[in-house]
Amino acid sequence: MKRNKHRFFTSESVTEGHPDKMCDQISDAILDAILEKDPDARVACETVVCTGTVFVMGQITTTAVVDYAAIVRNTVRNIGYTRAKFGFDADSCGVIISLDKQSPDIAIGVDQSNEYHTRGEILDMYGAGDQGMMFGYACNETPEYMPMAIMLAHKISLRLAEVRKKRIVDYLRPDGKCQVTVEYDENGKPCRVDTIVLSTQHGADVSSSKIAHDMINLVIREVVPLNLLDEETKYYINPTGRFEIGGPAADSGLTGRKIIVDTYGGSCSHGGGAFSGKDPTKVDRSATYMARYICKNIVAAGLADKIQLQVSYAIGRSKPVSIDVNTYGTGKVTDAVMSQIISDEFDLRPRAIITKFDLQRPIYQQTASYGHFGRNEFPWEKLDKVNDLRKYIER
Repeated sequence: MKRNKHRFFTSESVTEGHPDKMCDQISDAILDAILEKDPDARVACETVVCTGTVFVMGQITTTAVVDYAAIVRNTVRNIGYTRAKFGFDADSCGVIISLDKQSPDIAIGVDQSNEYHTRGEILDMYGAGDQGMMFGYACNETPEYMPMAIMLAHKISLRLAEVRKKRIVDYLRPDGKCQVTVEYDENGKPCRVDTIVLSTQHGADVSSSKIAHDMINLVIREVVPLNLLDEETKYYINPTGRFEIGGPAADSGLTGRKIIVDTYGGSCSHGGGAFSGKDPTKVDRSATYMARYICKNIVAAGLADKIQLQVSYAIGRSKPVSIDVNTYGTGKVTDAVMSQIISDEFDLRPRAIITKFDLQRPIYQQTASYGHFGRNEFPWEKLDKVNDLRKYIER
């Protein structure tokens, strides 16, 4: 095979027991508990974990009364950190809570946007909770309309957690991560998996060769299509040799430190804003979900093979200040026309996004591990605009 024009692209995923992902799940578990009782709450919650301690901080304005410490412990317990020998213990860890209310300067623009004051339209009521730019992306590499490398990495991480929780093997611990390198041919199509790196926390009484054998056969080959693997595929299982000490005992964790894992694995740009712990008035979260929805429906409609969409907002204003499209030369219409189609077909005001996806409800903890995109259980993954968009191909 001639590979001088081939390229190789890598994406990473981490398990729910990774310290950063622990923090994302705790922050979103708190958000869910609050939204269940107070859908109009304003939540900006971040979490730090380190050896033996969970620190929850941020700004929350709500009428809900929740037991933050109990939420923290239940989340850590469900992840699997139930013994000190695993690197953390849900029942004995320290929990520190430091929360204040949302700044009234922010609330002014969020609760009633500048446009609402002038026009009075209900969909103009919520202004963006902050300035910033958000990106959406979709491509036709996989049935999920996601890049192949990140989808395979997530499937490996999820299978690793399943093998642990079902005790298919008994030596696995919650912390882990994987990395997948996909080879693309001269036409830009994925043709094989070149390299898989898998690191998993484990108990003391297991050999490296046993771990490698099990991870290749019980995890990787169970989820990666065998036609993508060949005799030249490289496997690096626990490359340092051992991974006994993991979780917060090995590394501190922080909410929002896995934003590339959460999105598209580096296949497109990222605006820098994290998702977890933020209520949907924060466009870092809700507008990114909307951008994904738009891109996925465009690709599914056949308007482009892949597309990146950027939207940007100003705090206190409901409509985006800019929309930018890049179809990488694959669009059936020009990128300028695509931008106009998006403006005509989709309402990008925060209130409209929240209403469309019913975002003021407790759905967020399940997003906080194994990716926010490419999973059909989420409303922003629906393909309900395909027929409306196909008409633009026929023009």
